[in-house]
Amino acid sequence: MQELNRNTANANTYTERIIQFGEGNFLRAFANWMIHEMNKQVHFDAGVVAVQPINQGLIEVLNEQDGLYTLYLNGIKNGKAISEHQIIDCIQRGINPYENHADYLAVAENPDLRFMISNTTEAGIAYNANDKLDDAPQSSFPGKLTAFLYKRFQTFGGASDKGLILIPCELIDNNGAQLKEIILKYADDWNLGEAFVEWINEDNIFCNTLVDRIVPGYPRAKMDTITEALGYKDNLVVEGEQFHLWVIEGPKSVKEEIPSEACGLNIVFTDNQEPYRTRKVRILNGAHTSLVPVGYLYGIDKVRESIEDDVVGGFIKAAIFEEICPTLDLPEAELKQFANDVLDRFKNPYLEHALISISLNSTSKYKTRVLPSVLEYIKRKGALPNRLLFSLAALMFFYKGDRNGEEIPLKDDQSALDFFANQWSSNDIAAIVKATLSNTNFWGVDLTSFDGLEALVYNHLKAIIEKGMQTALKEL
Repeated sequence: MQELNRNTANANTYTERIIQFGEGNFLRAFANWMIHEMNKQVHFDAGVVAVQPINQGLIEVLNEQDGLYTLYLNGIKNGKAISEHQIIDCIQRGINPYENHADYLAVAENPDLRFMISNTTEAGIAYNANDKLDDAPQSSFPGKLTAFLYKRFQTFGGASDKGLILIPCELIDNNGAQLKEIILKYADDWNLGEAFVEWINEDNIFCNTLVDRIVPGYPRAKMDTITEALGYKDNLVVEGEQFHLWVIEGPKSVKEEIPSEACGLNIVFTDNQEPYRTRKVRILNGAHTSLVPVGYLYGIDKVRESIEDDVVGGFIKAAIFEEICPTLDLPEAELKQFANDVLDRFKNPYLEHALISISLNSTSKYKTRVLPSVLEYIKRKGALPNRLLFSLAALMFFYKGDRNGEEIPLKDDQSALDFFANQWSSNDIAAIVKATLSNTNFWGVDLTSFDGLEALVYNHLKAIIEKGMQTALKEL
């Protein structure tokens, strides 16, 4: 079987313009794919040097394959279920700073370097007081990056055109701002001087980002079939969905340096990412959370089957377009497009999401993902969002822990499980509704204070109990 390398794949070589912390599945299926597309379509000429941010990783395997790997994108594209694959060739080499620290710092001396990308998990952007400038390397990612930037600052004498555009992809709010804050703390701890601090502040651009693509990762169960179909051995095959979104918050100059628009990539450059974050949480996550108790109690186990069902699918579509979208401030066409993309993602035949697996911590998820839409709808419309509150009633019944005689494997904080177990021991519907809605530990607000809300949820819960979910939902 042929090995995958730059000779056998006839891959391109690019100028090393990007340093990337993280060599895992997500960056390779997300950022590296986009860089590959820009290299291929508009001659971006951006090669990536991948740095292994922790002691254990994939750099050795990546280097054995000359930075190459096969990416499969599976999902709904232009209304059709499509699986397509290609070899991604933007990664030029990988470095393990724990074994080759000098090589790592030498990258800082590259005059062509312009971008930094990272994905070191949510815990990666964190301060470690034990990190020192002369560590080889520092234990934290921000510590490594500070030492790297200081080396670059020294090499080029603080030249303003040698600063970087830093684009972290870690899933935390204001990831760029938090990363910069920690770097400045290290600069203070290590006495790196006012000139370095000024260079960081004036000549480096720290972008906040929002990233969105489901990446299942290495398809271990299918690898024999995939290898046979490819005709070569690839130890770094990665799978992702077709949908992608990268929101980059920064000055307009960043957009001018990243030619994504000419390639049709879904990269949004903005001076305020918050509306996009809110859109994702309310529509994508909110629809998921609203769907779970309704679809599961209806007798359906999978997200895709729920969307394809006329009744359940009709319910969640109406909830999205009629009750969630009207609470958001982005242009209507953008919201509609994103909502339709979400429904396509839910229908992806290559990804099977079990409703029960996304029911974890449903009370806190309802608070953060759905309740803001409920409250904003009431504020803007002066009315109650019927379907989102039907979902809340379904959530209460879900926590009874019984689906037609079958025990539901509930997973939540013990305090939430104990609360509902205590409530359902009485079987007093009105008391259960009142106690749940007035539980400020759940919602941060007493929901019984909103006119008509308690009565509406009571009627929905009563209908679900007395008629069953299927009939109650059809009559909704």
